[in-house]
Amino acid sequence: MTREQARLWSVFEAIAPRVNPHAATAIAQLDRWVAEQGLVVRPRARERFAQADFGWFAAVTYPTADADTLALVADWFAWLFLLDDQLDDGLLGRDPERTAEFMGEMFGVLNGLPPTPGAPTIITALADLWRRSAESASDTWRRRFVDHVIAGGLAARWESDNRCGGVVPAVESYVDKRPHTGAVYVCMDLIELAERIDIPAEVYDSEPFAAALRAACDVVGWVNDLYSLDKETSMGEYHNLVSVTAHERGLDMAEAAAVATERTSDRVLEFLRLERLAERAWPTADVRAYLDGMRSWMRGNLDWSATTRRYRDAATDYLERGLVESIGTGETR
Repeated sequence: MTREQARLWSVFEAIAPRVNPHAATAIAQLDRWVAEQGLVVRPRARERFAQADFGWFAAVTYPTADADTLALVADWFAWLFLLDDQLDDGLLGRDPERTAEFMGEMFGVLNGLPPTPGAPTIITALADLWRRSAESASDTWRRRFVDHVIAGGLAARWESDNRCGGVVPAVESYVDKRPHTGAVYVCMDLIELAERIDIPAEVYDSEPFAAALRAACDVVGWVNDLYSLDKETSMGEYHNLVSVTAHERGLDMAEAAAVATERTSDRVLEFLRLERLAERAWPTADVRAYLDGMRSWMRGNLDWSATTRRYRDAATDYLERGLVESIGTGETR
């Protein structure tokens, strides 16, 4: 462990790890759901999916959710990561026009349209997730969630354009997009479902709360970058804080990793400062619950990233083409 890595883990000692007692139930439910939705079919895909352990990931990021909500969150995790694989590792993420068309169909589902006949399985699975999530959510939450998904879609198109043009983004441009390319705001939105709270716009958009949330989202994305670096570079992917830092500053990868790790540690400390300001500005139980959710997300993401085989095993021939192909046509939507 490097000095910078040791500091990162030391900084995280301020956030205790927690695990949801319904973890085993969520894991079993997740296996059933992906089978019912036809999301993971090929043997290599099933193996890789099992290695990722998304059910446990949900349990350490939403430790207080009830059993039903934890199962819903785990299903969202599976869907988001399967989509991420298609965008990062598959042909979809290297074709901006296909990416835009595919995102358009996703946005249609989130705006209440039924999936088109023969829609890809990842679209039909989204319809199921959205029905289960939106039925008990407020109008404010639904609008915010859809806005964050749209921002993620636009960021995915940005990455696709970069890949096609051979563009390595500037560090700050990458940092600006990272919470959306990783759907971190989308995942943070699920805190309100897990805690059965509703954060009003005047709180959510206020400077101390929004700044704390942005810091938490940055930490999650950057920790992911640190642990997924080897897997991504082996596949030629450079949308990673370490890679763009190395490119911009003329560093080797070890030097850039040290810089990125230090920046992540500093951002954790910044979150802890902003958290205190947000709680002082909005001393309510709901805000405290959301801030605790941010803490659990940062800590759970660190613990999962450090142990999951998703980032340690070679990523070879595991993509499910059926996720993004129209049924019966073989056409990628």
